[in-house]
Amino acid sequence: MFLNNKFVVFVCDFFVLNSIIYKMKFIKIVFVFLLLTTVSTVWSQSFLHSEGKNIINESSNKIFLKGVGLGNWMLPEGYMWKFGMGGDRPRKIEKIISELIGVKASTDFWQSYRANYINESDISRIAELGYNSVRPALNSRLFITEGKDNEFLDEGFLLLDQLIQWCKKYNLYVIIDMHGAPGGQTGANIDDSPNDIPELFTKIKNQDLLEELWVKIARRYKDEPVVAGYDLLNEPLPEGTGAAEKYKDLLVPLYKRLIKAIRKVDQKHMLIIEGYNWANNWSLFDAPMDKNISYQFHYYCWDRPDKLKNINYFLKNQDKLNVPVWVGETGEKGNTIYFGTSQYFRENNIGWSFWPWKKMDTQNTPYSILPPNGWDKIIAYTKGGEKPAVEEAKRIFAEFKENIKLKNCIYYPDVVNAMMCRIPLKIEAENYGHNGLNISYFVNDTIFKSKNYRTEEPVPVQLLSFNKQHLSSEQSIKLKDNEWTKYNFESSENVSYTVILKLKALNGKAKIEVKLNGKPLEINVDDPNWIEQNLGRHIFIKGANELQLFVKSGQLEIDWINIY
Repeated sequence: MFLNNKFVVFVCDFFVLNSIIYKMKFIKIVFVFLLLTTVSTVWSQSFLHSEGKNIINESSNKIFLKGVGLGNWMLPEGYMWKFGMGGDRPRKIEKIISELIGVKASTDFWQSYRANYINESDISRIAELGYNSVRPALNSRLFITEGKDNEFLDEGFLLLDQLIQWCKKYNLYVIIDMHGAPGGQTGANIDDSPNDIPELFTKIKNQDLLEELWVKIARRYKDEPVVAGYDLLNEPLPEGTGAAEKYKDLLVPLYKRLIKAIRKVDQKHMLIIEGYNWANNWSLFDAPMDKNISYQFHYYCWDRPDKLKNINYFLKNQDKLNVPVWVGETGEKGNTIYFGTSQYFRENNIGWSFWPWKKMDTQNTPYSILPPNGWDKIIAYTKGGEKPAVEEAKRIFAEFKENIKLKNCIYYPDVVNAMMCRIPLKIEAENYGHNGLNISYFVNDTIFKSKNYRTEEPVPVQLLSFNKQHLSSEQSIKLKDNEWTKYNFESSENVSYTVILKLKALNGKAKIEVKLNGKPLEINVDDPNWIEQNLGRHIFIKGANELQLFVKSGQLEIDWINIY
């Protein structure tokens, strides 16, 4: 029997078509597999460890940590609530709230507080803004009970579990920070000390509990690469209270004890060590205590007027110990310090964590919490004032629980851009680069040292004003013929911005060349008074950008460069 030609053609076409479809499906499957593999390679996190002065991942890629501290969440601090001494630490805040709204309502408040203060929206936003890590401040009282018969609690572990899952989703590392150890390691409000004594060092039982807690944490997360490391003890033993003098000899033995116990259950995670006196005295450290370890200091520039403190002490110790150095806390100031600090750290291979992510009624954190209506009455009560009525207090705290949600907070993009050294931003003239003479600046007199702000550098910094009420200061720089400064910053995209330069000619006439990414623009300045010179709109490239101010003639005083 002979088949119709058309039927034969149809059958052939059918098999050819199916063959093509099959091949296309196979190619699609391979493409998707390769895409997923590539994405996994790019985005998946791996264990971090120390190698010489670097923190690296399992692919031997250097990881530069830049994160935020999740303070005031698991360990509330009274200053972030604007409270007085009667509410300066978690146990006192808890007592006040219980007195004001009752035990049952207080218990409900804290469950809502911890669910609202940091949740997935915070972690998503932190990643979106360009941070790569978070440092949650732990209070041991959420993990273990106090008193005679100690029992472990679920609450702290569940909060930490949830945080780690969010961070895994948004590709952030977690540095677990023991901010409040059993008994307290400082004898101050920041660790929830019960009796203003560092009872971690006065009672062996508290050291036993701390060891047991760290072992439970390490056992729970030993296979979790999202956890970057264990920060064993936050800011132990301040000098000002006499605690360091009495107990500092116990610090290194305690660290060694904790390290030994952790390593029995977890050989993978990096350990992080802080010095005594708010993390910054490293005189007890003569050799690394573990093969996978990083050393941490805290950096707050609270000088009045502003001063960018040098970090030579820590750099020398980094050379001596040959370990990575990391800043676990920096912040609590203003954009001038934030920009200068971030560049300073970056040029010295030091990662950082900004403190804190958010707090109440502020303009110097990424997010600010609005005080609820009537909050001044709660503050007054913490300072010995009149007790608000129960119903009014309940209303105030109900509003507070809503206000702490990220969607109800005020965002300050300039704060984030300052610490990220990212435009749009006003860059202060004194925040030129940190790579030294002939790279970041040139001045004729290199013997001279500035009296203000950057006192180790020869670029003259002039103090213009100091606001004692807001503890902020304004500086400028002075440059003469052939002197220059360079400014390095990032842009998240290829974009056009307006550039404005605030300056004045000290001798009535001067000429300056502004060079943006190598493209020069000359400006004549003949005003002895401050002017805001509009340089027009300019293209900035995605990634690193550089701007140079070169005085071609005369003498100029320069306040800032505004790029917006």
